Amino acid sequence: MSIIFLAIGIMVALGLLSTLPKIPSKELKAGAAGLALVALIAGIVFSSFRYVRSNQVGIVVKNALGAKLPAGKIIATNGEMGPQARVLPPGWHLWMWPVIFDIDYVPVTEISEGYVGILTAKDGLPLPPNAVYAPEWKGTDDEIKRMAQDAEYFLTDGKGHKGPQTTVLAPGEYRINTKLFNVEMITVTNIERATVGVVKSNVGTEPPLIDGKQPLLVERQFKGIWKEVLTPGKYNINTKAYEITMVTTRESIADFTKSASESTDEMDREITVRTSDAFEFPVDVRVRYKIEQDSASMVVARLQDDDENMLRVLQASVRSIFRNNAQDVKALDYVQQRVQQESRSLEMLKKEMEPYGITINAVLIADLGDDSERWQNLLKTQTDREIALQEQETYQEQQRAAEQKKELTRTEQEAEEEKRLATAKYEVQIAEENKAKLILEAGAEAEAIKIRALAQADAYKQIAEQIGKTNAALIEVLKIVGEQGIQITPRVMVSGNDSNGLGGGETTALIGTMLDSMVEKSERP
Repeated sequence: MSIIFLAIGIMVALGLLSTLPKIPSKELKAGAAGLALVALIAGIVFSSFRYVRSNQVGIVVKNALGAKLPAGKIIATNGEMGPQARVLPPGWHLWMWPVIFDIDYVPVTEISEGYVGILTAKDGLPLPPNAVYAPEWKGTDDEIKRMAQDAEYFLTDGKGHKGPQTTVLAPGEYRINTKLFNVEMITVTNIERATVGVVKSNVGTEPPLIDGKQPLLVERQFKGIWKEVLTPGKYNINTKAYEITMVTTRESIADFTKSASESTDEMDREITVRTSDAFEFPVDVRVRYKIEQDSASMVVARLQDDDENMLRVLQASVRSIFRNNAQDVKALDYVQQRVQQESRSLEMLKKEMEPYGITINAVLIADLGDDSERWQNLLKTQTDREIALQEQETYQEQQRAAEQKKELTRTEQEAEEEKRLATAKYEVQIAEENKAKLILEAGAEAEAIKIRALAQADAYKQIAEQIGKTNAALIEVLKIVGEQGIQITPRVMVSGNDSNGLGGGETTALIGTMLDSMVEKSERP
């Protein structure tokens, strides 16, 4: 468009000048000449107008009226001839004459979601010694964007380095001077669940030596394999400056069986062992293992990855352990000691793989032997022995049952004897208690009788003192007559006086009648 404006201006000016010989008046000639000059100036001025669309970046190349670029420089920052660091933003721009300036219109760099932009600078400071990538840009997101979009700042105050850049551009739009930067888009690093990313850094300072050797693992600021892994998630990372090895943390199974692989490689087939009695037979083995998150970096440092190299180391260890264990036992014992062989191999394999960062969870023997006649005879011997052992166990179990039954019978008898003994002891205790009770009751009764007798004697004494002994005796006799229902009509006739003063013959007759009545009662059936 600028060339068109300039061409139009020149053509108009030439057209006006070509008419001057035909104009008779000097004033008209002067006017025509002035118009030609105006047209030429207008064409030159309008030709300096440049327009940059909103989705474009205007990259200026200066062809004249400037100094030459210093050796090794390709981008001008001080008005030198050549590609200019400063780009034209969207809109109209003046004084960009076609002969002096060329404008390259390039599209805005757009980095889509799921991608990052890797930059390579064509100009800038030399890379640090032994460095392959430029140091990472520091600062906020806006400062990083300025380094990418402001080439003049990158080459001056930003102190950007020439060559591959460590820093990447996140998804978005960028007005990049493509004379300075090449932009390559790669996918975002996505670490799935049950996976970690082990980082091998190609940037940073060299780590300090340990015992004169490079350490296997380093901290984040150093070159080498980082101790710290990337956990599941998405990362905007330069996978050329930082090599990422994905390591699964799921439990995995390594098969050393006939069906595991049809490969002719000896390392891919089932394990063949030889016992001390010269039996040789295959053993199908399955190993359950896992790489813990904290051990993933060590796996990569020692084995490069968790796939082929790791499996080869695991296979070699498993084969060696099973073969060494088998040569110390006989074939039949090996079959019988299957569980012990698994446990022993597990402990040995754990120690073997621990330095590599691999956790062994289980070692399982899936199958033993083959279809050979010798092996079948061995299995028959094993079967016969097993049957004999089972029968022996059955007899022993029956014997134990009989012993238990005998012991139970004896225990029941002892319990019954204990019960009877306890009953007898209890009855003795009851008898002793009854005896003590009767003794107490007898003593109490005797004491009561004694007390009553004493009381009665005392009463007799007091009555006799008052009414005389004869009358007192008569009163007691009458009480007995009343209590016993004795007939008091005399059946005995007695006469005379009692020389002892007991009341004479009447009293004697009464006593005789009472005695006679008492005798009759005692003789009745």
